[in-house]
Amino acid sequence: MTTGFLWDEQCFWFGGGNYAFTAPVGGLVQPLAAEGIPENPETKRRLKNLMDVTGLTRQLDAQSAHAATQDDLLRVHPAAYLGEFKSLSDSGGGEIGLRTPFGAGGYEQAALSAGLAKQAVAGVMNGTFDNAYALSRPPGHHCLPEFPNGFCLLANIAIALEAARAIDPDLKVAILDWDVHHGNGTEAIYLDRADTLTISIHQEHNYPIDTGDANVRGFGNANVNIPLPPGGGHDTYVRAMDRIVLPALARFQPDLIVVACGYDAAAIDPLSRMLATAETFETLTRMTMAAADALCDGRLVLVHEGGYSEVYVPFCGHATIATLAGSQTKADDPFAETFAARQPGPQFQAFLDDWVDDLAAFHGGPG
Repeated sequence: MTTGFLWDEQCFWFGGGNYAFTAPVGGLVQPLAAEGIPENPETKRRLKNLMDVTGLTRQLDAQSAHAATQDDLLRVHPAAYLGEFKSLSDSGGGEIGLRTPFGAGGYEQAALSAGLAKQAVAGVMNGTFDNAYALSRPPGHHCLPEFPNGFCLLANIAIALEAARAIDPDLKVAILDWDVHHGNGTEAIYLDRADTLTISIHQEHNYPIDTGDANVRGFGNANVNIPLPPGGGHDTYVRAMDRIVLPALARFQPDLIVVACGYDAAAIDPLSRMLATAETFETLTRMTMAAADALCDGRLVLVHEGGYSEVYVPFCGHATIATLAGSQTKADDPFAETFAARQPGPQFQAFLDDWVDDLAAFHGGPG
């Protein structure tokens, strides 16, 4: 099996600025130390480094890609927004939208990030790869056509999919977003379209605090939000997949599945309060691969989104990519024992199970 791995060192050089997640730096908010910036390159770079050290990278078709073209970007984003972004980027950087600072050259780096996702999708659709992983940075799932937010400046997955649809206009795609934050940008782009199923598993009212409710169903009920309470752990994610996600995928019958793959639901992520582990992401990947095998000849692409623990993202990502590639190369999780001990107890787990089952009934999953 050939697994494409799309990455580029230039994406690690994207400058997100010195920015606190809860408030802009300035006034009474002191500048952060470099390692305190949530969206920084180290989580991604350390993942790639770990893959190099274990030998996993050598088992993949690792390559870069061309940046997304202006035509690619215009299929999703209006010219006025792209022009403002490019102008600020050329003049040294700035900020548009909410929590989206960027430095000089940020426009080109964001276009390259989208280009990695585009090449991953194209390679799977044309048979070059059996499946693929795009290590994109900056991320994309919060970006609306005219309003970037949450560290996301271009809608990477949507840009990749609309490039594929320029070749195959009838392409049916399911987007599964297991980043801990609601995929509001992806939802906004595809909410009124029947050709794209959007599914988001997220911590309820984390970010954005005003989106992600289960009752936002979209055209033909092709938008499935799965908000989970803080503290939901491994078993809760697996139950949500089994009772809501997999039935939704089976009903939709996609030609391609794309995962917005964030690791910020992990137990020690600074921007969430969930208890997922490296084993969780390995399990979710295996379940999604089985669905892709059954529904769309294995066509599956994972596009990197969030995840802000420099220590733990590499192990979560390694477990995911090794599973995707069918590799036996392991990077043993040094936190497995302590995170297993922190999983919900029986009483809270019963509450979480009922929560998921109620959502399953609402979304038409198994009773």
